[in-house]
Formats: sequence, structure tokens, C-alpha cells
Amino acid sequence: MGYLKTSVRDPTLIDNKPGAGAMLGAEAAVRSAADGYNILAVNMTHSVNATLFQGRVKFDLNKDLKPVAFLAGSPVLVVVPANSPIHSLEDLVKGAKQKPLNAGSSGLGTPSHLSLALFNQLNGTSIQHIPYKGGSPSLSDLMAGQLDVIFSNFPESIPFVKAGKLRAIAIATDQRNAQVPEVPTTAEAGMPKLNVEQWTAVMVPAATPDAVVNTLSQELVQIMQIPEVVARSTELGFRVDPKGPAEFTQFWNAEVQRWSEVIQAAGITAD
Repeated sequence: MGYLKTSVRDPTLIDNKPGAGAMLGAEAAVRSAADGYNILAVNMTHSVNATLFQGRVKFDLNKDLKPVAFLAGSPVLVVVPANSPIHSLEDLVKGAKQKPLNAGSSGLGTPSHLSLALFNQLNGTSIQHIPYKGGSPSLSDLMAGQLDVIFSNFPESIPFVKAGKLRAIAIATDQRNAQVPEVPTTAEAGMPKLNVEQWTAVMVPAATPDAVVNTLSQELVQIMQIPEVVARSTELGFRVDPKGPAEFTQFWNAEVQRWSEVIQAAGITAD
């Protein structure tokens, strides 16, 4: 936000509103003035919530917010305990069909949860989902051997992989990552549909004028092209790929549809 403050020459205030699966912050944004000064940082969880909370809240993420810019994406890393007999996705499928396995997640409707659901659907497995309140406690239990696998957010698990406390068996992208070049992609493992990113983007209240949206989008895209921003984002495991309103709208709609199908097939609810 510091770069945005400098770029637009106006004070920038970050108002964190955690809770209710990120829906408290979303509602605050929906109810705010549509003047370009109120923006919402969104991620994959919001595209999941568009289905998960449909009819349960008094606003619609698809109708009450307008896409501004896609900023970056961070891949899901499939990790197991360092001493696990599972060394590949093929091993994971075989293991899951031989005996019950447990997978932790950072909570209901999170990328780790939906990635697991997608994996189960693609492979006919039934790995049990164990939701936690955040990524850290689930990773702690994984390292302690109380879980078999986690489809983890890259920035959360990569330090433990590098320290030898966890083993990464796949990265959910179509290209290998420079931080862990030895880890095969899900596409290489024969699962190209298991391509999942915890992406970051920006939306505004739906009534925000297009001219304001376009100006804000241009500023954000330019910020994401600053070498220092690219370097720091890459260091944290993000793939910087800024997109404007049209491309982000198309991406958003595809993500909502994709995860809606996974949610319905898995019978996932917000309860």
C-alpha cells in the first residue's frame, strides 16, 4: 500500500476485517462509497465464497463488486512429513486407496481445502479433510506426523521444505518454481487440472465509475512492474502477472465457475 500511496498521492489506510471466511471485509467494501477510495484486496477464497455463501449473506460478490486488477499468484505446494513413505502424487493416490489418509487445511473453503477436494475428485480418492484455524497449526501437526499431507500455500510451507522438516512432492502449476526446481509440477505428474494458485487481486464497489476503475487499475499494474516489487514478490513465492479489469473479470468468472463445480461435487457447505 505504500507504493499506492506514493502513486496516487493520497493517504492510504489499511482496515483489516478478518472473520467469517473473509466475508466481513467483503461486506464492508460492498457497503462503502463507490468513489475509488475504497478498495478490497481479494484472493482465491473470495471466488470460493461466491458460491459457498450464496444466499447466506445480504450481498453478492459477483454483482456487488467490480474487478480492478489481478496482481500475483502463489502456487499450492503439496507437502508431506520429511519421513513419509509418500514421494510423489502417484504414491499419494496409491496410499489413499490402500488406507485412510488425513489432510490438514488452513480452514473451510481455503485453497488448501479446495485443492484437496479437487485432488480427490480427479483421482477417485477420499482423503479425509481436517480443517485448522490457520496454516501454521496444520503444518505443525504435519511435521509431528499427525497428518499425512497438506496442499499448502507456498509461502507458508516453503521455509519448512528448505529446512528439511517437510518434503514437497508436487507444485500445483504447469511450470517448476525456481525456489524448488527439483519439485515436479502437477502437470508433469499427469494432473494438469490440479493447477491451483492463491492469487491476489483488487476489487471495488460495483457502482464505482469505469473511468475511476481504469485509473486505479493502471496505477496498480504499474506498481506491480516496479523491479523492487517484482523481486520481493518472487522471493516470497509469488508469480507477478498484473492484469487489467477485462482480463481479471474473465479470470474471476472462470475461478467462480471452477470452484462452484468442485464445491457442489464435494458437498462442501459453509457450516
